[in-house]
Amino acid sequence: MPEFAWRAAHADGRLAEGRLQAADAAGALRQLRDRGLTPIRVDDATAANEAEALRLSSKAKAGRGPVNAQDVLNLTTELSIMLRAGLALDSGLRVLIEMSHKPSVKAMLGQMLDDVKGGAAFSKALAAHQPVFNDFYINMVRSGEASGQLSMVLERLVEHMERLRALRENVISAMLYPAILLFVAVASLIGMLAFVVPQFEKLFKNMGDALPMPTRIVMAMGHGFQSYGLILGVAAVLLGWLFSRWIKSPAGKRWWQNLALRLPILGGLLRKYELTLYARSLGTLLGNGVPLLGALQIATETVGNGGLRAGLAKMIAPVKEGGRVAQAMSGTRIFEPLAINLVRVGEETGRIGPMMLELATILNREVEVGIKRALTLLEPILILLLGVLIACIIVSILLGIMSINNLAN
Repeated sequence: MPEFAWRAAHADGRLAEGRLQAADAAGALRQLRDRGLTPIRVDDATAANEAEALRLSSKAKAGRGPVNAQDVLNLTTELSIMLRAGLALDSGLRVLIEMSHKPSVKAMLGQMLDDVKGGAAFSKALAAHQPVFNDFYINMVRSGEASGQLSMVLERLVEHMERLRALRENVISAMLYPAILLFVAVASLIGMLAFVVPQFEKLFKNMGDALPMPTRIVMAMGHGFQSYGLILGVAAVLLGWLFSRWIKSPAGKRWWQNLALRLPILGGLLRKYELTLYARSLGTLLGNGVPLLGALQIATETVGNGGLRAGLAKMIAPVKEGGRVAQAMSGTRIFEPLAINLVRVGEETGRIGPMMLELATILNREVEVGIKRALTLLEPILILLLGVLIACIIVSILLGIMSINNLAN
């Protein structure tokens, strides 16, 4: 009979772990519940051994640094499971403290446990750690406390964070190959100019003005790379560092964000990506009972682009004065007709939240398709550009060789 490694919590929050034999994982879960335990994890024994070895090997690296988004996702997932299984909030926090191997997470959870034991609401305990838990997260928890469905709200938070993480990872993964291709193209050109072209310098040394103009240009570039390559490299790194510093300043960030929205293909994809975050956040908040005005304000803050955020913020005043959401969306000139019509239908049926989630799904799909199309266009353009540049270097050298033959004849 298969063996399973398990971890569970007692009613008072104490952790327990061990191994048991059962026909399958469901049977192992039943055995734990029969013992009065709240299962946290049940794994196949072989897989558990591998996971433990991996955890121990990465513990030193994972146990350092501040609390990050992955830590928040992990503790939200685990707390949701424990609350859904009937464990009290303070007991669940104790279990999370015992399970955590990261000092910053352990310290944060300890402060939250002290606040909850002192009579504070969980949302208030989260608000004390505002840089880690944003307004969206805190308001979702507050709505769960008001409705008595905290475990369900945490589960929806997990789904929301997983979707946003998947969307970001898809965008990053999609941009990885073009970035590598661009790096290879630049490195190939530098290699040609710095190491290959100078090899022909002695051959063309005494020809002077008899060399064709393309050959002279390429030889000058090669000589420059060979003589001043290190200086050029340091200057490029320094300029890149200064540009990155400036781009993080308010003026630089504003300039870059406005420029990004005006780019031919990427601008439209960026707009849809930001609107996906907005629509999913707004739909999730409304679906959990957060008032419309508060949800609009919080969802607006989730948008990273300052220009779009300012445009979306203009929706709040008309809605506060009693206007319809679809009409306010139309006034921003940010949303496409499909989005406005979906929200109009949602207002008429009293289902704005589900319609915003549907809009987020549609926009997410359009972003993924748009990225694939852009990459389909970008990859051959980069390859063609690299080929043309290298071909120009080779042709210029061949022209120089042919001019030597003509002089010899």
